[in-house]
Amino acid sequence: MSAVRVRKSPAQRQRAHEATARLRIEYPDAHCALIHGNPFELIVATVLSAQCTDEMVNKVTPELFRRDPTPQKMARAQRESLEKLVHSTGFYRNKAKNIHGLAQRLVAEFDGEVPRTMEELLSLPGVARKTANVVLGVAFQQAEGVVVDTHVKRIIGLLGLTKKTDPVQIERELMVLLPRADWIDISHLLIWHGRKICIARRPRCATCMLADICPSALQ
Repeated sequence: MSAVRVRKSPAQRQRAHEATARLRIEYPDAHCALIHGNPFELIVATVLSAQCTDEMVNKVTPELFRRDPTPQKMARAQRESLEKLVHSTGFYRNKAKNIHGLAQRLVAEFDGEVPRTMEELLSLPGVARKTANVVLGVAFQQAEGVVVDTHVKRIIGLLGLTKKTDPVQIERELMVLLPRADWIDISHLLIWHGRKICIARRPRCATCMLADICPSALQ
């Protein structure tokens, strides 16, 4: 990620650290909800999760990976068969094209292995920073950035930690607000919090462990 000066106040840094500490206590088992058995399954599942729930992806991937369990198998699959398998995840033609192209690229350029660098991951079809960060953090435990999904974007804004709306800009700000040791976990923690307490349509501020440090709840 290109170097861009990001300035955050001491109060924002303190709030970010305190929120992270409280979320760790509340959700000690927070983890990636996409069911996978290896880095290849994870990267395919993450591509399919765009504008789709993890629950729906988890319904689709068992049969997908039964038929095409490796990059080599998926690279040889018929595009039409992939479209049928991923149809219920939405945008199925584009997603089938991406996972097919991704598998082919893995075979042709990476000996069938999912690469372990941001630059190489971003060269794969359908892979942007969010997907790359998921793979690096979850599969390889490498903190190169922060996953910014809709839950993370919304809750970080409610906490008064950013006014940005672009995920890449929000990621930069989180990388400044938090130490690298928190970069992988913070997205899992915020996603779990967004699903359980800070629900978009009906936030449960009265029972939220962050209410006293959240400007939006105080309002």
